[in-house]
Amino acid sequence: MQWYLKVLKQYADFSGRARRTEFWMFTLFSILASIVLGLVDALIGTASIVSTGSSFVYSPGLLGGLYGLAVLIPTLAVTVRRLHDQDKSGWFILLGLIPIVGGIIVLVFMCLEGTRGANRFGPDPKQDAMAGGYPQGGYPQQQGYPQQQGYQQGPQQQGYQGQPPMPQA
Repeated sequence: MQWYLKVLKQYADFSGRARRTEFWMFTLFSILASIVLGLVDALIGTASIVSTGSSFVYSPGLLGGLYGLAVLIPTLAVTVRRLHDQDKSGWFILLGLIPIVGGIIVLVFMCLEGTRGANRFGPDPKQDAMAGGYPQGGYPQQQGYPQQQGYQQGPQQQGYQGQPPMPQA
């Protein structure tokens, strides 16, 4: 949920970079919200589902349409920032206008890992997240085994201030 709110706080910020996690979590919550609003629209009668012989056509209702308009700019902004993470211009988003193939190309770009380190669009967002602390949900990990009597101390991870080393006999 924090990723969704982060994108909404950067409503129209097309500069900088966005991690894959930020993009895909925003997309996930957007799809879930659209499904819920679509169900509500269907229940209150503002959405329409039309049968065209062998298929159905869904037309979003009032709530779904308003939500779609509300997240249009944040969706474009996070997509452009995701392209920036791969050191690509935001104009690559226009590839999505090419029927069938363009959407697949943009989808592949959204799945690719970003460039490591700083690029022309800013610092690496993964390194920024790690510099401020441990990664999301991560715990500090100590390398090597706990020190025992008669053994030398194993290598320590830099920056980790765990328990002090045990005294040797």
